[in-house]
Amino acid sequence: MMSDQPKIQTTEAKLIEGAKQAMAKAYAPYSNYPVGALVVTQDGQTFVGCNVENASYPEGHCAETAAIAAMVMAGQQRIQSIYIMSQDEQGATPCGGCRQRIREFADNDTPVFLCSPKGVQKRLQLSDLLPHAFGPEFLI
Repeated sequence: MMSDQPKIQTTEAKLIEGAKQAMAKAYAPYSNYPVGALVVTQDGQTFVGCNVENASYPEGHCAETAAIAAMVMAGQQRIQSIYIMSQDEQGATPCGGCRQRIREFADNDTPVFLCSPKGVQKRLQLSDLLPHAFGPEFLI
């Protein structure tokens, strides 16, 4: 009988590759720090984004923000997991603003995978990155 493990690895490898391809499209002429993000929704759809810098620094967009915007444009509103790709050996964590943006469409237990071109370097839950988060449920 075949194990489910190879299928999971193949799927994860495709997700990592999607984040890597997104990072390759980043527009980062000022920081030289390309980032790619891939969001997986509850129904298995994937959406990617890359960072897009601007000479007026606050006007740029993070990869996570771009992937979330693509997800919302497609009518989705729930993040099942997110893969963030950087060139760092240890993988880069999302900025504070992106942590809050992820939280808007996720919950404390949502997996966040920090990746380098070699693969997943760290597997966290969103609560590890944003403890005691304020989410939309507090406004209801």
